[in-house]
Amino acid sequence: MLTDKLKLAWKNAVAALIPNSCALCRLDSKEVVCGACQHAYFQTGQARCQQCALPLPPASASPRCGDCLSNPPAFDRTVTVCDYAAPQDQLVLALKFGHQLALAPWFASRLRDSILQLSEQEGSELPDLLCAVPLGSGRLADRGFNQAWEITRPLSRHLGVPGNAHLLQRSRETAMQSGLPITARANNVKHAFCLADKEMESVRGLHLGIVDDVMTTGITMHEIATMLKRHGAAKVTAYVFARTLPHIH
Repeated sequence: MLTDKLKLAWKNAVAALIPNSCALCRLDSKEVVCGACQHAYFQTGQARCQQCALPLPPASASPRCGDCLSNPPAFDRTVTVCDYAAPQDQLVLALKFGHQLALAPWFASRLRDSILQLSEQEGSELPDLLCAVPLGSGRLADRGFNQAWEITRPLSRHLGVPGNAHLLQRSRETAMQSGLPITARANNVKHAFCLADKEMESVRGLHLGIVDDVMTTGITMHEIATMLKRHGAAKVTAYVFARTLPHIH
């Protein structure tokens, strides 16, 4: 029977024989994204709106953007890793449509770092429960996985916060938001989310973290947060890997 030391040596020896490349630059890398690309594309330090995570203008007097001040969404906070822009957007597409599931734990680790950094800076509390933006049954069957849950599962372990894969559900199928004009997106997801029947009272008084790969307009997250607060949730924080800039909608 192999000892733990021998098992580790065997694992390392096998890993050394398997070629691995950075998901962005394609150069040899022991990590999903190499250190050079992480430094180049994930060290922005950009000041963002606390509520929707859009970049704030330099020396902004408010921690929230003008839109969130005048027409605040139902979710209370958004934490993101990067803008949904080249080349980071290729990682999202590779996970969602290229079935590169190895990216999901890496997304989770980056989100963990962003969440814990904010927690240290501002003393913000972690959520009581993590959930993923759900897919409709048809799209889930076609894709074979929910990329938001694939990120949520390792993020739950990283933060020590329980995750629930079944709490949030789609009450009806919807068209893909990315294929619709902005004016049609709110109606597309209106009343499209619900709680599982046995969970109707389970969110009362909780701080819920909702995980997704990308936030584009925030309409989907707003609709989910509206429904959760209708059922008594105290706070809703969005955790998204990438945030789309307004001119890319």
